[in-house]
Amino acid sequence: MAKAKSAFVCTECGAEYSKWQGQCSSCQEWNTLTEVRLSAVRPGAATSGAPGRSGYAGNLSREVIDLGNVDLSEVPRLSSTFDEFDRVLGGGLVPGSAVLLGGHPGAGKSTLLLQTACKLAQSRQVLYVTGEESLSQVAMRAHRLQLPTRGLKMLAETSVETVLAVAERERPEILIIDSIQTMHLEDIASAPGGVAQVRESAAALTRFAKQSNTVLLLVGHVTKDGSLAGPKVLEHMIDASLLLEGGADSRFRTLRGQKNRFGAVNELGVFAMLEHGLKEVKNPSAIFLSRSEALASGSLVMVVWEGTRPLLVEVQALLDESALGNPRRVAVGLDPNRLAMLLAVLHRHGGLFTGDQDVFLNVVGGVKVLETSADLAVLLAVVSSLQNRPLPRELVVFGEVGLSGEIRPVPSGQERIVEAAKHGFTRAIVPRANAPKRAPAGMEVVAVDKLADALEAL
Repeated sequence: MAKAKSAFVCTECGAEYSKWQGQCSSCQEWNTLTEVRLSAVRPGAATSGAPGRSGYAGNLSREVIDLGNVDLSEVPRLSSTFDEFDRVLGGGLVPGSAVLLGGHPGAGKSTLLLQTACKLAQSRQVLYVTGEESLSQVAMRAHRLQLPTRGLKMLAETSVETVLAVAERERPEILIIDSIQTMHLEDIASAPGGVAQVRESAAALTRFAKQSNTVLLLVGHVTKDGSLAGPKVLEHMIDASLLLEGGADSRFRTLRGQKNRFGAVNELGVFAMLEHGLKEVKNPSAIFLSRSEALASGSLVMVVWEGTRPLLVEVQALLDESALGNPRRVAVGLDPNRLAMLLAVLHRHGGLFTGDQDVFLNVVGGVKVLETSADLAVLLAVVSSLQNRPLPRELVVFGEVGLSGEIRPVPSGQERIVEAAKHGFTRAIVPRANAPKRAPAGMEVVAVDKLADALEAL
């Protein structure tokens, strides 16, 4: 028998080393190398696999082909029965693809996939493999959610070899694994959930999906810092990595793409957790704009761009005189470092000093704003709270603020203005380069070049 070899893999970046060392040379992290047992390759194991169906995964060729001669026919997609899910996936499920769905406990990962599986099973072959719950528990949840259970094939198993054997026999179009941390290979001498087991189990399942042109959906656990458990190479193996966010105290869940080989990664899907499971929200701006009737200082609506659509969200600022030598800067849903930079711009080019104030910033609804179009809205909300003067409810703001105090344009400016007009806003402060030639009916657009112009427009 061939001697089993071992390697050391960094759990942060996935780099491999032949021997252990205290610091990873690739990502410079300490004590992140974990030993991985590599089983000996049996004769013929590398060539075994299911024959491929027709599709992109089965059309593997060892011949060198000119890029201009590659067939550009569109890859067929399967609808997940959720428009918001399809939006984040880039249009639907691609045959032969591997999709990883992560999230905190209680976020609704299993609920979303069970709803998808039950609906798809009415017209397609679906195999749902559960390694964390018994079949009766899954059946009870489906009954509670009032889902159609006929046609969905279930399997309670944690052995990857058994799962592949059953999948080879049943030939499903969609294979769901809940979760990858419970799967294990008998050839790997480590406990389920370890670096070696997660890596090799995902590799075996992904290889089967590519060879058989099966849609593979994996559920992944999330660590305390919010990252997917297991080595980073797990994200390299798959085609799409999605994260379902939302705390147990919130009825809304956001599905965001972190990696997608078949679509954009900045798409956002919004769901509401109701009594009968997750329900997609067609108009997310409406739920994020449920503002209080009374006017309050520091509250302002901004327009951010999520994937292919605009989204109206409310930003709140609270400034209070600090009793500490080093005032606090807290930002929830925004980058705290960018907040500190914007406060410096406000002092230098706006003439307003906040160095003796504790600054607290929050984006309502748990939305995480990653783009710079929120800069101007953040500063105007800070000014409103600092001077204790409420802003008009019909005002909407967007624009990037530069270090010299200039207001820079943002992508899709006119689409943002049109979306704000649809929701009843009548006044907008925008960068001059984003000002439309003809404003929507009932909308007053104020174009500004400098931060001082925006403050004067208030």
